[in-house]
Amino acid sequence: MLTCRAAFRPIRAFLSVMLLATPLASLAQGTPSVFGYSDFTAQAKIDARFLAVPDARLAGEELKTLTAKPHLAATKEDYETAQYVAQKFKAAGLETEIVPYRVLLNQPRKVSFEAKSDSGTVLSTGPTPEHVPDQPVGDPFQNDPRIVMPFNGSSGSGDVTGEIVYANYGRLEDFDKLAAMHIDLHGKIVLVRYGANFRGVKVYIAEQRGAIGVLIYSDPFDDGYFKGDAYPEGPWRPDTGVQRGSVQYLFKYPGDPQTPGVASTVDLPDSARQDPAHTGNQPNIISVPISYHDAAPILKELKGAAVPKGWQGALPFSYHLGGSGVSVHLVSDQDYQVRTIWDVIGKIKGSQSPDNWVVVGNHRDAWVYGAVDPNSGTAAMLEAVHGIGALIKSGWRPKRTIIFGSWDAEEEGLIGSTEWTEQHAEALQRAVAYFNVDVAVAGTDFAAEAVPSLKQFIREVAKQVPSPKGGTVYDQWKLDSIGEVPDASTGHSPHANAPNGEIPVGDLGSGSDFTPFLQHVGVPSTDIGSHGDYGVYHSVFDNYAWYIQNADPTFVYLQEIARVLGLEALHMADADVLPYDYVTYAKEIAAYIEQAKTRPSAKTLDFTAAQAATSRFLRAAEAVHSRQLTPSGISPQLNAALRATESAFISSAGLPNRAWYKHTIYAPGEYTGYAAVVIPGVNEALESKNPTLAAEQLSVLTQSINQAAQSLENGL
Repeated sequence: MLTCRAAFRPIRAFLSVMLLATPLASLAQGTPSVFGYSDFTAQAKIDARFLAVPDARLAGEELKTLTAKPHLAATKEDYETAQYVAQKFKAAGLETEIVPYRVLLNQPRKVSFEAKSDSGTVLSTGPTPEHVPDQPVGDPFQNDPRIVMPFNGSSGSGDVTGEIVYANYGRLEDFDKLAAMHIDLHGKIVLVRYGANFRGVKVYIAEQRGAIGVLIYSDPFDDGYFKGDAYPEGPWRPDTGVQRGSVQYLFKYPGDPQTPGVASTVDLPDSARQDPAHTGNQPNIISVPISYHDAAPILKELKGAAVPKGWQGALPFSYHLGGSGVSVHLVSDQDYQVRTIWDVIGKIKGSQSPDNWVVVGNHRDAWVYGAVDPNSGTAAMLEAVHGIGALIKSGWRPKRTIIFGSWDAEEEGLIGSTEWTEQHAEALQRAVAYFNVDVAVAGTDFAAEAVPSLKQFIREVAKQVPSPKGGTVYDQWKLDSIGEVPDASTGHSPHANAPNGEIPVGDLGSGSDFTPFLQHVGVPSTDIGSHGDYGVYHSVFDNYAWYIQNADPTFVYLQEIARVLGLEALHMADADVLPYDYVTYAKEIAAYIEQAKTRPSAKTLDFTAAQAATSRFLRAAEAVHSRQLTPSGISPQLNAALRATESAFISSAGLPNRAWYKHTIYAPGEYTGYAAVVIPGVNEALESKNPTLAAEQLSVLTQSINQAAQSLENGL
C-alpha cells in the first residue's frame, strides 16, 4: 500500500505545483454547465457569495469551544454543546429547536480486568489510565477529572473469569479458523484487535461461539508506533491510548434499543418500550476496550499454537493462540438508564417546494473530547450555516427547505439521528437528500461516499471549491486517489465501478448518521470528510491539542469541508431538476448482480428476471437523463418521479432477520458492520448457503428494480 502511493509522489508533487495558488475569484470565471440547472448563471453568483463566508479562524474557535470539555451523550456538558449549536443556528437566521429524546444508555460504574499466568502471577491489570509523559511535550487535556473511564457502549454487565484465546481481528473468517483448529471458545474470554470490521461484530461472533467476554485492544501494527511516531511526538496512538466505542449490534438495527422503528420521544409511554434483552441489538456478554500497554503482557504469556499467517501484530514477540497460559478476571458494572439526549434542528423553509427537504447532519456527542470525531464536522457544519445565514440575511431563500441536524448519541448507536428519522419517516419520503459529515478533518485528503445517483453530483460540487493545496478540491482529490485502497478503520472505500478516469466514490455501509436516512427510509445520501494519519480515534487524545498539531493547524480544511457541505445543500435545494444520475445506479446494480452470479452457491439461481429488470432500469435511466438535460422537459412531475425512484429500493418487509434495514441495494454487512454489502438480501443468503432464501431475496430485488424502472418511466 505504501509503496504504491509513494510511486506517484513525484507526479503528484509536480501537479500540485501546477495547481498551486488558484484564487477563489478564478473559480467563478465563466459559468460552468452544472447538471440539474438549465442555466447556472444565477446559482454561480449565489455560490460565489456563499463561498466567501465560511471562515477558517472562526471554525477553529468553534472547534476549541466544542472540545473544551469531555461531552459524552446525555451529560451536562453534552447539553451545553447543544445550547451552543442552537445559538449559532439562531444567529444565522434558522428556525431552531432543541429536540429531546429519552433513550436507553449505559455509563460505567466499574470496569476492570486482572490477568494472571498459569502460575498465578499477575501479568496485567487495568484499564490503565490514558496518559503520556508530561515532559518534554505532554498533553494538556489528559488529566481532566470529567473523563469517563474506557468502556463499551451496549456492553453487558457481569463478573467472569476465563482463559484467554487470541482471535486476531475477530472477523468471521478468524473465528472460523479457530474452529477449524478445534479451539473451543465456550467459557473463554476472547482477545481481539481493532480493525477490519465493526467492534460490535467481534462481540457478536464471540457470543455466538460461546465466549463469556471480549477484550478489544489496539495493536500498534494498526494505529500505533508501527505506523510512525506516537502522540505526542506524532499522530499515532500512544501505548495507553484506548479506543472506546459502541458494541451495539447496529447491523440488526441502530437507535434506542427499546424502540426499534419507533421514535423515543419524551412523551412515549414506558409501556411502548420493549425489553432490550429480546430485541436483538444488545450483546449479552461483557466487552472491555484496552490499550496495547495492557494487552502486551497477556499476549506475551499466551501458550498454545503459533498464530496463523497474518495474525501477528507489531508487539516485539511472537503471538500465540492461547487457550492456556493466561486467565482473566473481567468485571463490567454498567449503569443502564433511560437518559435524555438532545438533537438540535435548524430549518430554512423553502419558497417553492417547502415539503421537499434537504437535510444536512453531523453528530455532536463524543466519547471524550472528540476534536476529529465528530466536532471537526460540527465546526465545519457551523461554518456552512454561517455562509448560508449570510445569504438569508441578503433576502435569499432556497426553493426547497434546508434542515440542519446536530445529532446526539451517535457514538452509542446512531441514536439521535435514528430517533429523529423514525419520528419524521413519512415527511422524509419527500426529502430529496441527506448530506452527512462526521470525521470532517483528520488530515488533508478529501474522500466521499454516496449512493450511485449522487456520485457525480459530489464530484461536480468538489470542482467549485478551492483546495488549500491549490486548485480545486476535485483536482487534489483526483491526485490523492491515485493508488488509493480501502480503509477499514474509517469506512472510506473507493468503488471499482468509477467511470474511466474518474475519482472513485465509495458505497455507503454504516457507522454514521446517513444509515437511518438511506437504509431505513430511502433518502439519497452522501458522506464527506478529509482524512490522514489519525491514530487517536475514540481516545482521550482526540483533542484540540492533537488536532492543531497533526490535522489542520490553520483550520483551512474545516473551511474546505464547510464550503463543500454548503454547496451540496445549496445545489440540491435550488436545482431545477433533481441532479440524480440513475444511469450510473443502473450500471452499478448490473455489476452487483453479475458478481453475485459468480458465487459457487449461486449456481442454482436464475438471474434472468433480475437482469431483465436491470436492463429496463438502465433504458429508463438513459431516457430520463436526456430529459434532465432538456430545459423544456423539466417539471414537478419529473422531479417527483426521480425522487420516488430511490424509494422503490425500500422493501416494506426489510432484510431477513433484520427488518429495520429496508434498502435492497445497500446495507451494513452482518459480519462487517461498517462496510457496505451490496444487494444484501441475495448476497448474505448466498454467503450462508441458503438457496431457498437467496431465490426469495432475488425475487424481492427484481421487484424493487422493476419498481424503480417504473418510477422513471412515469417521469417521461
